[in-house]
Amino acid sequence: MPKRSRPTSSPALAGAALLETLLGGWRALSRLEVDGFAVQRSRGVTRRANSVVPIDPPTDTAALDAALTRIESLLGAAGETPTFRLFTANGLDHEPVRAALEQRGYAAGPPVHVLLRPLADHRTAPDPRAAITVGAPPEDWLEASWRLAPRPEEGARETLRDLMAGTPAIYLALTDPESREIDVVGRAALVPHRRRTIAVLDQIAVDPGRRREGLGRAVVRSLLSLAAVQGADLALLEVETGNTAARALYRGEGFTPCGEYRYLTRP
Repeated sequence: MPKRSRPTSSPALAGAALLETLLGGWRALSRLEVDGFAVQRSRGVTRRANSVVPIDPPTDTAALDAALTRIESLLGAAGETPTFRLFTANGLDHEPVRAALEQRGYAAGPPVHVLLRPLADHRTAPDPRAAITVGAPPEDWLEASWRLAPRPEEGARETLRDLMAGTPAIYLALTDPESREIDVVGRAALVPHRRRTIAVLDQIAVDPGRRREGLGRAVVRSLLSLAAVQGADLALLEVETGNTAARALYRGEGFTPCGEYRYLTRP
């Protein structure tokens, strides 16, 4: 039987498919569907996993207002303040939700950019120094990731482990040859979408003492290469506006903008 040829280009990813892929790459510990909104909760660790995302919100003004009141009441009963995550991207119209929230006193934070890169043409081999695990996060990788990027929330370390274990992923680490400590880590979640696999890159961290040595670029290139081997035809990642160094790195590796989102909160 002849081998099936690899596609030369990746189909576009937009609308609800883009949303669900991003949510699948950082899967919340619990998700409740409320009137077309995904209400995510994960013990308060990371805004991505504790935000409310419109998937198919009501278009009628009264129904939308009722849905927002229901969500606020639901989270308020649990002692939590809602954080909404609204997107601007092809195939998505979150503007009515944004307007309704602003009327309720919510304010938007700075944009977070969503970047995309097809993998059909990716030919770079993984860095030969890389330690690679596919599946669940290994303990030494988790230890290094926490050391390089700790979080202040109570129980954050255990919650991060549970969040990452929710989606099969590639875990990559580079070790300093002298100290034998892991000083660079990265992750590529492998998210299924219909008959394709999409890699969502995150948790890329470099020890401050090893920056400007090209290690971040080595991790990104290696993750992309490994994701392509695993059958992914597209890679996504999220980067904050203020992270100019990371944005330049990703631009140099062929990522282009495909949308953005903002968190909306109420004082």
